[in-house]
Amino acid sequence: MKIEIKNVTKKIDKEMVLNDISLSLNSGTIYGLVGRNGSGKSMLLKTICGFVKPDKGYVIVNGEDIYKNNTFPKNTEALIERPNYLPELTGFENLKMLASINKKIDDTEILNTLKKVNLLDEKDKKFKKYSLGMKQKLGIAQVLMENPDIMILDEPFNGLEEESANKIRKILLEEKEKGKLIIIATHIKEDIDELCNVIFHIDKGKII
Repeated sequence: MKIEIKNVTKKIDKEMVLNDISLSLNSGTIYGLVGRNGSGKSMLLKTICGFVKPDKGYVIVNGEDIYKNNTFPKNTEALIERPNYLPELTGFENLKMLASINKKIDDTEILNTLKKVNLLDEKDKKFKKYSLGMKQKLGIAQVLMENPDIMILDEPFNGLEEESANKIRKILLEEKEKGKLIIIATHIKEDIDELCNVIFHIDKGKII
């Protein structure tokens, strides 16, 4: 897997939120994206995912220009900003509904993923009763459950207790060894020092 970002630029209400960004990202690597809140991290992730079209530049995933072809990158899962699901459904029901779109996995694989992220005991609790950490773990489970080639995680350790955070770090390292391309964004550099092969710093929409 390879992601090529070429001269990506985006303005919103005359404010430069992404400023001529070019990056080349390869499989088998965990990339860190570090910057303060409002630095452009989440906007860059959304652009990579096909959610926000840049004013200039290209995003090419495995040789496909996703904006030229008006598509989303294949076999990619993302957790960007605050995870949100249907409040009246349980954690398990929310994941099962999402899994029904691609029909790649069954209930057993969903349950195994919930166990991986320390959420199996809360699988039958309604999402509206989830704590911040539980919501975060459900979002991470969604990213993991269909075994994507590209994983994009925005502030993945936000609200997690130490045990779960350490478990997630271990899982991500294992996924990297399987050849996955992983991008982690955070405003806390210490969160990713031990995880990432390459760390980019972003400020005012520009890689510095």
